[in-house]
Amino acid sequence: MADSKWVEPDLNFVKQLKALGGDTLKKCYQCATCSVVCPISPDEKPFPRKEMIAAQWGLKDKLVGNMDVWLCHQCNDCSTYCPRGARPGDVLNAVRAYSIQEYAWPSWLGKIVPDARYWWLLLAIPVAIFLLLLGAIGHLHIPEGEIEFANFFPTLLVDAIFIPLTGWVFLTFGIGISRFMTDIRQHAIADGKAKRKDLNVPDFLRTIVCTLPTILRHSKFSECSTNKDRYLAHILVMYSFIGLFVVTNIFFVALYILQIPGPYSQTNPVKILANVSGIALIVGAILMMTNRAKDRGTNVGKGSYFDWSLLILILGLGVTGELSQLTRLAHIPIVAYPMYFAHLVFVFCLFTYLPFSKLAHLVYRTLAMSYSRYCGREPMG
Repeated sequence: MADSKWVEPDLNFVKQLKALGGDTLKKCYQCATCSVVCPISPDEKPFPRKEMIAAQWGLKDKLVGNMDVWLCHQCNDCSTYCPRGARPGDVLNAVRAYSIQEYAWPSWLGKIVPDARYWWLLLAIPVAIFLLLLGAIGHLHIPEGEIEFANFFPTLLVDAIFIPLTGWVFLTFGIGISRFMTDIRQHAIADGKAKRKDLNVPDFLRTIVCTLPTILRHSKFSECSTNKDRYLAHILVMYSFIGLFVVTNIFFVALYILQIPGPYSQTNPVKILANVSGIALIVGAILMMTNRAKDRGTNVGKGSYFDWSLLILILGLGVTGELSQLTRLAHIPIVAYPMYFAHLVFVFCLFTYLPFSKLAHLVYRTLAMSYSRYCGREPMG
């Protein structure tokens, strides 16, 4: 006789998964079509069938800390071919959203960011901080003369805000990553997925380096068939962020080390990179939105607030950045300065809430893919 095991469903966990976009999970009747059609699922203990069982039963411990949840790229081949409309891809996306909340520190912020009721509060925080600081230095007015954003919002003040925010991101992600790695290691060992049970840090870091080309090329997306149009949108957004990161650092060096203040010429190569990256960010965000919104006549869902809030934030970031520059060049100060203020608000939100938003999946998925290779779950490539 097989050993008996006591199973205690967590109904609140099921309710939260439904609220995060996994509302169809109860439709699954375990036909295993999803695991069969998934092109990126490992041959041994494939996903997402086993994850759908755990989600239906509310087995939180089988999902939070399960690295297979993060190996899924939500291409939705499984959802398209599901005969019951259970949308396994969306259910795993909901599990990832819940997991981000679980690993978040502080936990209260992890619960507020994905909650649609508090969007106004998340925006109000940077607005209040900026207005308070600008009022303290007497800059609550539109400067006269040639438009220079530093005359309105001093560069030193901007850096005094965003440099500590960078430290905040590293701190919060550091705590989340520590919790995440502990969980996926324990889960992989207990579930028999880890052929290598130790964690040699130098070896694991080398595995991350080996995994990065797969991420930078978005190779997994090319293996999917239903949502191949997501590939271009993700590539545009990812490389636009990389481009803007490079530009920000170059301008930081130019200002504080080379003593070359802005604004810079539109023909400056770094400025060209900034403009191209900004346009790519807007186009990528719009493509992502239209991809989620359009009706393909399939079982693919349109996403939850957790998905859409990030897309709106990215689009707002790109649009306000470009409009700030265009209205500055057109010398429309009454629009340019408020637009620049709005742009800084979007940048603040992106940075501050990054470890708690869907964008955090970029870090957690990279670690999960790397650990999957490290422990022998997947071949090195």
